[in-house]
Amino acid sequence: MKFVFDLDGTICFEGKPISETILECLDQLQGNGHDLIFASARPIRDMLPVLHKRFHSSKLIGGNGALISSNGNVESVQAFSKQQMEQIMSMIERRQATYLIDGHWDYAYTGPLNHPILNKVDPAHLATCMPVSSLGTIVKVLILTADNMDMVEQEITGLDVVMHRHADESVLDISPKNVHKWRALQDLGVSENRYIAFGNDVNDMTMFQKAAHSVMIGHHDKLAPYATDSVSLEGDYETRIVNKIRKLARTYSESEVKF
Repeated sequence: MKFVFDLDGTICFEGKPISETILECLDQLQGNGHDLIFASARPIRDMLPVLHKRFHSSKLIGGNGALISSNGNVESVQAFSKQQMEQIMSMIERRQATYLIDGHWDYAYTGPLNHPILNKVDPAHLATCMPVSSLGTIVKVLILTADNMDMVEQEITGLDVVMHRHADESVLDISPKNVHKWRALQDLGVSENRYIAFGNDVNDMTMFQKAAHSVMIGHHDKLAPYATDSVSLEGDYETRIVNKIRKLARTYSESEVKF
């Protein structure tokens, strides 16, 4: 069975790498014949520091589906059109917005130096911060601050793009149209009802909708209707996450259920 894991708030926490407790569980999962896929809002370069190097060659979905990496190479890039970026940059100027904008590897940043998102941006120093005009293909835009974030959200809604608002960081997350985690899973050859999904936020909704079983870590009002079950983030939650993974691995073992 295929197991698809979001990263932040799902199997790694507070921007720190995945703990050895969970890594050992993932090793066992893989050793028992299950396939692992990691699907994050982070770009590929920012997934690598929180994933142990033994998983760097796994199938990685970054930028909420805009990027796909396999065997250590970025193999698929879904980018904004030139016209879309012109519209977004015009809005940014009108609303005096600051941003984190990702190319397929490098990035542009104009946000506050104390913004919490900076803890997750290129912590391993694998990329270069540069002007937007130098990035080439652009796969993701995060609006960090603006004179009126509600108006920014309203204007972005009028564009032909995908947008999520992350309440915990108060940022707007903008991706090209039809870019989402389920689309990327399809591009990797994953079929509906043929995988288990773990996630924690609204950007996991599409992969929850198509999963054989979905596990919400913590609670999110918009994600909850699509979750098969959940794991509370109270107390020793890592042990509960590991126990849930192991239980599902037994339930959906290839020896018991043939897919």
